[in-house]
Amino acid sequence: MNGQKLNSLILGIGNLLWADEGFGVRAVEHLHRHWSFPDHVRLMDGGTQGIYLVQDIREADLLVVFDAVDYGLPPATMKVVEGEEVPSFLGAKKISLHQTGFQEVLAMAEMMGEPPSEILLVGVQPEELEDFGGSLRESVKAQMEPAIEVALQWLAARGVHATRRPAPLSPEQGIGSLEMLMEHYEAARPDADQAPRHGDARVLADGWAGPAGPEDHEAEIQSILGGPNLKVSL
Repeated sequence: MNGQKLNSLILGIGNLLWADEGFGVRAVEHLHRHWSFPDHVRLMDGGTQGIYLVQDIREADLLVVFDAVDYGLPPATMKVVEGEEVPSFLGAKKISLHQTGFQEVLAMAEMMGEPPSEILLVGVQPEELEDFGGSLRESVKAQMEPAIEVALQWLAARGVHATRRPAPLSPEQGIGSLEMLMEHYEAARPDADQAPRHGDARVLADGWAGPAGPEDHEAEIQSILGGPNLKVSL
């Protein structure tokens, strides 16, 4: 674009603790370790920060977002959305509260008169979410490179070019905490007997109907507040 340096933000959002919900963050981690960018390009792990990302969004001319998105498509399907359609796709069928928060960020940047001039959402349909402490499923993990290639081509068409690193950065040079980087996260996960994936049978035993409330709710409230003769003065 006429040699103009466009401030660009490449953002991964999602929750690493819920399997494929971490796709966006993992994609940005992978991009950072394999590609370098000019100084006017930022790569960021947005996690589930939601509205706290608004200043970063306002400072960007170009915004690329990687995320796990429920498009209602077969698992691991990649779908690319641009421009004004991005907020509606993030909100159509939310898989996590972080997407509600990110919709609000985009709306706030718009209201403040400083939205990015162009936005790209590279989303992948999750295969598995209900696996606390789990990593990406192989089918979703396999979409990281194709998703990154889509983003690089989109940026290059706007004058923002990346350079492939001669060798990937070490995990210690990643953009996230060392403990949460994929190799460490996957290797350190306890087995299923120690860390149940979908509920602990030691708690969810047969016949257990969950925590029971008090038989007399009003009496319980009065007991908590100090008994039936409690007087409140203003």
